[in-house]
Amino acid sequence: MSEPSHASTHPQDERTEVLPETAVQLVELERLKTELAAAEERAKNHWEQYLRALADADNVRKRAAKDQEVTRQFAIEKFAQELLGVKDTLELAIANAPKADAAALAEGQEATLRLLAKAFEKAQTEEINPEGAEFNPELHEAMMAQPSDAPANSVLAVVQKGYQLNGRLLRPARVVVSMVAVAWSRAAAVASASVSPLRATSSEHTFLVAVPATPGKV
Repeated sequence: MSEPSHASTHPQDERTEVLPETAVQLVELERLKTELAAAEERAKNHWEQYLRALADADNVRKRAAKDQEVTRQFAIEKFAQELLGVKDTLELAIANAPKADAAALAEGQEATLRLLAKAFEKAQTEEINPEGAEFNPELHEAMMAQPSDAPANSVLAVVQKGYQLNGRLLRPARVVVSMVAVAWSRAAAVASASVSPLRATSSEHTFLVAVPATPGKV
């Protein structure tokens, strides 16, 4: 009789063998997943920070616009309050005009003018009265030129005073400017031969001069 074979009754342990290159790839994959998750988290934080910064900037803009509007309204309110006294004085002068003499009326007008000048001063509105000064085209407007012994381009008379607010011109001063006698004589001679307006040119500025029929008179 043949002897029974003694085959092993214990099954072999089944194991999956991982190649070295596959293990490296798995480690690299896990590392990339971790970095991707971190990058996505940073991107999310950056986006939230951007939205907050955008909202903050919009709030700052709105507050600045509101503050500017309040400042403008307050500035007008202060100036209006200063003008109330001027109006009160004028109304009082008109009410007392029938029984007031000329001296009292003049005194009332001067008081009203002082109140108005004080209101302009508080509003930083400066008067431009350049009589005797050199002509400045940025602040003055030449209405006419006439011969004079004064230096050329001097302001001989102020037709209408000018005003500026915080250095910004509100209205130029309208003035009469001097011309040297020689230039005026030549201008009159040219005008006698032409009916067109004469453009008289001084050393620095040019003016349109209405030359009269009789030389020497403006």
